[in-house]
Amino acid sequence: MTTNIPSSSPSGSLRNDPLRNDPIRNDPIRNDPLRNDPLRIAGRTFSSRLFVGTGKYASHELMRDALDMSGCEVVTVAVRRERLYNERGQSLLDFIDTKRYTILPNTAGCFSAADAVRVALLGRDILEQLNNPGANWVKVEVLGDKKTLLPDPIGTVEATRILTKEGFQVLAYSSDDPIAAVRTKEAGAASVMPAGSPIGSGQGILNPANIALCLELLKEGDPTYPVIVDAGVGAASDVAVAMELGADGVLLNTAIAHAKDPVRMARAMRAALEAGRDSLLSGRIPKKRYASASSPWEGVIGHTPSHIPGE
Repeated sequence: MTTNIPSSSPSGSLRNDPLRNDPIRNDPIRNDPLRNDPLRIAGRTFSSRLFVGTGKYASHELMRDALDMSGCEVVTVAVRRERLYNERGQSLLDFIDTKRYTILPNTAGCFSAADAVRVALLGRDILEQLNNPGANWVKVEVLGDKKTLLPDPIGTVEATRILTKEGFQVLAYSSDDPIAAVRTKEAGAASVMPAGSPIGSGQGILNPANIALCLELLKEGDPTYPVIVDAGVGAASDVAVAMELGADGVLLNTAIAHAKDPVRMARAMRAALEAGRDSLLSGRIPKKRYASASSPWEGVIGHTPSHIPGE
């Protein structure tokens, strides 16, 4: 059952939203100095590190309300014409506040570098007409096959190199192969976006060790290089894991759009991203083989062993 939000509510208001009075929405910690932790990517700065897709929602109205709840500032849009209009002839862009959001056009469904370049140029033309700051951005997806939807590393590098020369800020979807990620950066990508798991699979971060290696190699000698974990998120905990690994942000779509309650899930993703980021910056305790008592042993009443493992 989904949250009962009036479909006529304008984006950004949701005045009658039952989640409006939730502490997540009104938490005073949002105004504390620790929240001044912006994401800098492709020449722009954002307060939110969550990128959200616009596909697969039951309605454009539901998409609009979920985007608002997520707190995101960047939304991804597949720019092929058949994706921009629904069966009722409604334009997706009519439900996105192009003054509020930076639109990141993507080349979803492309299986060659040439197709990706053509779609990117189309996206730029559309966004230039809207005067949206995402006009010179593109999320490059060059897929290897229809079954796995994993990226073709050679096609991705080729498309990235061409589009960079065309003046695009390329955010490139990559596998979690650290070498492929580095080659994509070398081709000119403003950000590399390694997959946590296959698109839409909901499997989460399948290989955290590889994501950690991607982060290490991509940021080697370039610590502020932005790395966004993209694809495979199924639950809020997956977002927290990605952020705790050191990702600069997370891009997701299906986990919100296909949730039983997309608006509530959008809120969960927002909270998880902030929790994961805070956890990373706070510095977790080291993992130990043995337990470590929270209180000192001195003064304990009764017998204690003379040897305590781990000490």
